[in-house]
Amino acid sequence: MTKYIENVNAYLSQMKIKQTYISMKSGIDTKKLSRILTGMQDVNCTDMEKIANALGKKTEFFLNDAFCVPQMDGFLPKRIVFYAGNPTERQDEIAKKLEKLMENIDEVMSAKYRFLNIAKE
Repeated sequence: MTKYIENVNAYLSQMKIKQTYISMKSGIDTKKLSRILTGMQDVNCTDMEKIANALGKKTEFFLNDAFCVPQMDGFLPKRIVFYAGNPTERQDEIAKKLEKLMENIDEVMSAKYRFLNIAKE
């Protein structure tokens, strides 16, 4: 496994980023990305650039021998809050469905991606 892949895997693990997210952001097929990240398939320069861009970094960031993964405690989650009065029962019902959707967004987006790929065939 290359230093680049080791560093990417360490970054994904520390930052708790899923491969499905990287696949969607980079345009690399999920199965191919999995093979790359497990060292089963060699990574080329184009894929290295796509992966780094999907993570908001430059390729060189992951090629550094003295690679240091940022600690999660340095990152505070961003939250947006607003008050729009007391919700009606219907609004409360919709909010609960949206909350459930957001908790399972990875599975939803993965299913959409698979569906679109099946539709292309």
